[in-house]
Amino acid sequence: MGILLRVLVAGGLAADAVIHWRFAPDMAPGPNTPSGTIHGDDLFRAQAIAAVVAALLVLFWARRWTYAIAFVVAASAAGAVLLYYFVDFGRLGPIPRMYDPSWYSDKTISLAGEAVAALAALAGFFTVRRTERSESRSDDPVHH
Repeated sequence: MGILLRVLVAGGLAADAVIHWRFAPDMAPGPNTPSGTIHGDDLFRAQAIAAVVAALLVLFWARRWTYAIAFVVAASAAGAVLLYYFVDFGRLGPIPRMYDPSWYSDKTISLAGEAVAALAALAGFFTVRRTERSESRSDDPVHH
């Protein structure tokens, strides 16, 4: 079960990373972007990098803390996709207006990857601890 969860998390985050990296240039600031605003292309690239790092952490070190990081990265991205689809907040402090009421296949792929990664990371978070404890007990000669 552990390897399946790791692959699901990494695969979902990989889909998220590819879509965000590919769309980053489209999110570049326009000429009228207010100063002090974080550029949308930078946000998209940061999301892509965070997704890759979280995926690699889970693949190589399946621990509670790596699953927690993967969950936060995936769930926050999925939440942002849905929130900015339904609600036009305008600019939020340094975050530019990200409202996008259109829906297209790449957004579906990104959301599906994020949702799968978030759910698998959550499952991994709650199951990896039991696995770590049982492995440490089986190594302990007192419990044999």
